[in-house]
Amino acid sequence: MMDFFNAQMCLGGLTQAPGNPVLAVQINQDKNFAFLEFRSVDETTQAMAFDGIIFQGQSLKIRRPHDYQPLPGMSESPSVYVPGVVSTVVPDSAHKLFIGGLPNYLNDDQVKFICFSSDNITDRAIAGLNGMQLGDKKLLVQRASVGAKNAALTGMNQTPVTLQVPGLMPTSMASLGGLPTEVLCLMNMVAVEELLDDEEYEEIVEDVRDECGKYGQVKSIEIPRPVDGLEVPGTGKIFVEFMTLFDSQKAMQALTGRKFANRVVVTKYCDPDAYHRRDFW
Repeated sequence: MMDFFNAQMCLGGLTQAPGNPVLAVQINQDKNFAFLEFRSVDETTQAMAFDGIIFQGQSLKIRRPHDYQPLPGMSESPSVYVPGVVSTVVPDSAHKLFIGGLPNYLNDDQVKFICFSSDNITDRAIAGLNGMQLGDKKLLVQRASVGAKNAALTGMNQTPVTLQVPGLMPTSMASLGGLPTEVLCLMNMVAVEELLDDEEYEEIVEDVRDECGKYGQVKSIEIPRPVDGLEVPGTGKIFVEFMTLFDSQKAMQALTGRKFANRVVVTKYCDPDAYHRRDFW
């Protein structure tokens, strides 16, 4: 890995002095991540341009450590674009798309989320992709909410997202929810990898309980977690059971189209009997 990144930095002209910019690599094989130590802050920032680069057949996600404290006045974004590298981060813009309804069996290499450079192209993409059959699911494609960069439920964007495709009636995501029930399913709020750590998982459960409790009494919450070697139904979805139908409806109205950790929240109602059977498909 050290040889790979030293070579990429040199080939990309991202080094600021002779010699290799990567000083050390520490790999955690159990959790499939690594720490790279660079000789300078500037070269570390430039290396962020390799986010999404293919290494040994895998697309790498490159991030700063959780405890990283930016230096005052220092840029946190690379100043270059590396040709052929598709970033795993799509910044907010007027051309950013949200794509929902993807089959659970698709992996990161089969799905790329994109941002178009032209407003005209974005509109055509929405018109062509929205409602398209993909496996056993139909895609929901719309513009993502722009402007909010919240990383907590309490800081959700308050503006619901409305879908309007040329030739079709405007459709709010709330209308995708089906007949109202006491059980609400929240989608596109958490990534599977966020559910692996026990402490992070408990924090997510409490955040969801606190936020949903603003709209009524929460009876129960289910957030299916991944299990090695097993396909766990509903992984990546959040199920919230309210005491009354009225509370569930209030929560759907309030949460649909809001943002959680820069993701647009999609909601739907679930069959209570299936929920109590833990049938989370």
